[in-house]
Amino acid sequence: MERSKLLGNKKVKYDAVPNEDTLSGSVSKDLGEVGGEPWQQSLRPYSVYVLFILLATYLFNQLDRYMLAITIKPMAQEIHFGDLACMVNNSVPDVASKGVTCNGTTSVSCERITNENGTRVCKFDYDGQGFDYQIVAGPVFILIYTFSGIFVGLAANRFNRKNLLAGCLLLWSTMTLLTGFIQEYWHLVLLRLGLGLGEAGCTPFAASLITDYFSKDLRGTALGVYNWGIYIGYSMSYAFGNYITLGWRWAFIISGIPGIFFAILLVITVKEPTRSISTTLDEEKTISTRSQRIVAVLKSFLIPSLFLICIAGSIRNAAGYVFAYNTQPYFTAIGQTKEDIGEYMSWIPLVGGSLSVLIGGFISDRVVRRLGMYARVIVIFISLIVAAPFAAGTLFLSPPYAYISQIPTYIIGEMWIGITLAIVVEIVPDRIRTSAIALYLFIISNIGGNMPLLVPPIQEAFQNQGYNKADALRGALYILYPGLYVAGAILFVFAMLVLKRDQRRMRESQAALIQK
Repeated sequence: MERSKLLGNKKVKYDAVPNEDTLSGSVSKDLGEVGGEPWQQSLRPYSVYVLFILLATYLFNQLDRYMLAITIKPMAQEIHFGDLACMVNNSVPDVASKGVTCNGTTSVSCERITNENGTRVCKFDYDGQGFDYQIVAGPVFILIYTFSGIFVGLAANRFNRKNLLAGCLLLWSTMTLLTGFIQEYWHLVLLRLGLGLGEAGCTPFAASLITDYFSKDLRGTALGVYNWGIYIGYSMSYAFGNYITLGWRWAFIISGIPGIFFAILLVITVKEPTRSISTTLDEEKTISTRSQRIVAVLKSFLIPSLFLICIAGSIRNAAGYVFAYNTQPYFTAIGQTKEDIGEYMSWIPLVGGSLSVLIGGFISDRVVRRLGMYARVIVIFISLIVAAPFAAGTLFLSPPYAYISQIPTYIIGEMWIGITLAIVVEIVPDRIRTSAIALYLFIISNIGGNMPLLVPPIQEAFQNQGYNKADALRGALYILYPGLYVAGAILFVFAMLVLKRDQRRMRESQAALIQK
């Protein structure tokens, strides 16, 4: 049974029986408009094309963000920042340095280390680690990234989203290109701020567009495909950073150029869809002004289930940030060359992560039809518990098995990203969807993005107990990588229980209102 009412000048319809798959929506709109023509919210060629453009945009987002982690050592040695450490002199042939451990603790003791022929093969130089690195990798970027995300989310509710997304892409690509020309550490700080400002609009705008281009049955899968960009871009950063022989500066320049051209393509070829409506008539009146919209967004996040989803997602996100920014330093610390690292990490995140988010979105879309929205959280919990031992295996095993252990870690452990986004967009009203996504990213990025700051003090604590620098870093990563997988999984269990309760209460409340 359906009823219809006029909402402004638009006629919308809503079900007499509340949809049990959503906490907040009782109004649905089956038809939208793209370019003035009605279209069914289903899988269409143009929707797939738009998804491809958004995927490419996210790819550049991740490539530009993580290029710093791959090139940090040569950059630090040229710009002079971070910790000083004893390391193999790159000017010495590999044959000459084979079997030599550069473990000096001072410049003098380091430079006295020789091979069996008496050749000095070590140098005391900047290794790109310590708080100088963790600050530009985390807080400097995250600070502007997260706070800007709130404002771009509000802007997306009123202005053309695809044009705003193109502007953000142009900005962060330009910041990446300019990083190739820095001469001082403070130049890097300023450009990372600019990078964060541009990248803040990526997922809020893109996820909002995706939810208007794809129906609920396809939304989890579409968001999963979009999140391929994380792993493609992250893998490309290893390829560019480790195999571009022209040096770290050209790695940034080459990474920044394509995004500028894609920004133009985005403006020219992508159409802004009509926003779907899934909010009640009372909510439409409530969120008519900007200040009221902010209140509506904050009120949505006071729902216990959504609050717990954010906390659980933050802890899992922290594990990803910690290992992403310390993968290259860790493998370098245990004696792997940049070519060794690039050989594996240039494709493992791409293949494993892409399969994971697609499979996770597909599975969650299917189970939600049978069990309700809380079933999406079940998929997340199982994936994290199963993936945690493989994440620990990366740190426990020696190469190449350490790299191989990353394959199941990615395939199983990365399902949570697209699924949690699907949960957020289904819980909140559509009129505040983009702002809600921005706030969700603000929360998980602030908590997760700043967690790498814990690596130096934990590593130092292990060193004070007699561990060498490599083993101390391994100990810190055990706690902050597989350890946070397990912690996040436990928190998702509580979120699932509360989500089921909130869903039932909202269903009962909506039914009572309709009966009146």
